[in-house]
Amino acid sequence: MTETADSLTQRLMNGGEKTVGFFEALSPDQWGISIYTEGSCWTVQQVLAHLVAAEVSIVRLVKNILSGGEGTPENFNLDAYNERKVSELQGISPEKLLAEFKGCRASTISLVAELSPEDLSRQGRHPWLGVTEVGEIIKLLSLHTQIHQRDIRKVLG
Repeated sequence: MTETADSLTQRLMNGGEKTVGFFEALSPDQWGISIYTEGSCWTVQQVLAHLVAAEVSIVRLVKNILSGGEGTPENFNLDAYNERKVSELQGISPEKLLAEFKGCRASTISLVAELSPEDLSRQGRHPWLGVTEVGEIIKLLSLHTQIHQRDIRKVLG
């Protein structure tokens, strides 16, 4: 693990601020535009719901690994989980979702800021990366948010 808790915390802070600014700049009409054309064809609003769910689940995953757990079960169906979590957040306004994202990101940052180098190098199973270090899971969380924003930008022009 080459990154420190400080550098990961800074990455999460900067990324979170950019994410909030990105979503705050959207017009009311843009929230209902479909971004993905496969699966359940998530709208911009559903992508934000997915980002909220990801923040919550990654914090839970990291805490599991830090407490000696193995992480995500081997037979975990990531696509089904994502669909279920987005469906659970259906009907929540963009404003409330964005407030929820801010709170979740703040919790993530608080957790990461307290991690030791040993914590960052602990290994557990991530549903997409497989068995990897906590630090890599945190880096992917930051990248994950950027990827979805890039996808939204492509569709919105």
